[in-house]
Amino acid sequence: MAGSVKGDGTEEFKGLRITSLDDDSDEEEEQKEPDVAMDDDDEEEEDEEARNSVILGFLKKPKKSRSLLRHFFPSKAGGVPAWLDPENLPSGRSCCCDICGEPLQFVLQVYAPEEKESAFHRTLFVFMCTSMACLRRDQHEQWKCQRDEPSRSVKVFRCQLPRDNPFYSSEPPKKDSTEDPLMAGAALCNWCGTWKGSKHCTGCRKTLYCSEKHWVKHSRSGHEHDCQRLRIQLADSSSANSETTSAVVLKGKYEVVFSWEEFWEPESSYDTEMPDESVGTNSLVSSNRMDDGLMSIADNFTGDGDRKSWASFHVRIALAPEQILRYCRSSGAKPLWPVSSGRPSTADIPKCSYCSGPMCFEFQIMPQLLFYFNVKNDVDSLDWATIAVYTCEASCDASVVYKEEFAWVQLS
Repeated sequence: MAGSVKGDGTEEFKGLRITSLDDDSDEEEEQKEPDVAMDDDDEEEEDEEARNSVILGFLKKPKKSRSLLRHFFPSKAGGVPAWLDPENLPSGRSCCCDICGEPLQFVLQVYAPEEKESAFHRTLFVFMCTSMACLRRDQHEQWKCQRDEPSRSVKVFRCQLPRDNPFYSSEPPKKDSTEDPLMAGAALCNWCGTWKGSKHCTGCRKTLYCSEKHWVKHSRSGHEHDCQRLRIQLADSSSANSETTSAVVLKGKYEVVFSWEEFWEPESSYDTEMPDESVGTNSLVSSNRMDDGLMSIADNFTGDGDRKSWASFHVRIALAPEQILRYCRSSGAKPLWPVSSGRPSTADIPKCSYCSGPMCFEFQIMPQLLFYFNVKNDVDSLDWATIAVYTCEASCDASVVYKEEFAWVQLS
């Protein structure tokens, strides 16, 4: 790890990350005979191993909103992103839906460092357009990834930093610290609070926007009448970087907490012995409501294959129905697909755009997340069966700070 000093808090840093698998698993994989056919027992064992390696993500309200600031390296959902590199943000077309042109909205981020010097800190950010029409188009566009550049409404960015970097101390953050980050970061759009503010209001010349679209929206919401007042306020403050914005549709700021899936087996007593800070005692949505919403998706299925796949999917997640994310970056890991149709083949997953190396599955976003964002269950409301995220297997070090990865959308 870059710039590490023995005994100086490396173990404390590890406490911030998603727990990795045992190192022995790679060695065991190398010792396997490559051409030996697997029998049913072997396949069952492989499924069990896969289940034991899955880490589930749940949402809870943070006790202190400061814990979601970027120098605490949070995993979070809703609100605005806690950019890992606060200066060199994505820009241009990367920030917008390729279909309608609207700036994308923040969905969630996962702090998932790697055991390599350049990825001592590593965070994945997921953004999407909130138009269901764009998401439907996105589902068709993703099949084009190997032939030409698709138009996407769901985008994933990977950012990674070594331990010694200009933005954060090499020492792990203290939970109760009131210190601010070493650097303030780029000024953000005053409307969305997400993307870099690169355009000034033509009136007050102080307020910043990421796009002309957000300038227009802010003006229509009353900014043009407040230009004089905002000019005075912004001259004395840095409120352009605050999260008090009007554009966030995926509202709510939640911390993502993690638990091994194996802890949720029926015979486990984990769910009855959780400490107060665990996910079970921070339920934000009732299990009954979650279960009813999931089962309603099954009404859209017509084929026997989809119904069988959905039944298997539902049995698996019923152990922990409030999960909003499933994380597993082990070799050969695959998403838990809700339906059999619309799954990608190996050939459908593109190579890394930066190193041309293979991409691997890292995590998937579950439809339960929509409940926490209070998305209505209307015909044209945002909806998905799952969103699977694939990242560069090598976590390559390209010159681009925020590297765009690949998301596969499966609709219900």
